[in-house]
Amino acid sequence: MPILSMFYGIVIRMYFYDDKQHHLPHVHAEYAGDQAVFGIGNSDVLAGSLPSGKVRLVQAWIEIHREELMADWQLAVNGEEVFKIEPLR
Repeated sequence: MPILSMFYGIVIRMYFYDDKQHHLPHVHAEYAGDQAVFGIGNSDVLAGSLPSGKVRLVQAWIEIHREELMADWQLAVNGEEVFKIEPLR
């Protein structure tokens, strides 16, 4: 489960071969023991929860990096190494 990015205490991961559970491109975000899954296409929370301020940060990051995330998604579902993505600054 590669780490794509880390910012403001949030860790963003993408799992290899993970196209069955949520049936659409997504990332997993972790913060202080909380976990949530975010759709890449619309930035919606698909499962879990994070504090509301952290949700907004992850959604903003997804909006900025959507094209890179979709490219990484294609690699990950094929079991290939993904590329790191710049954090929010």
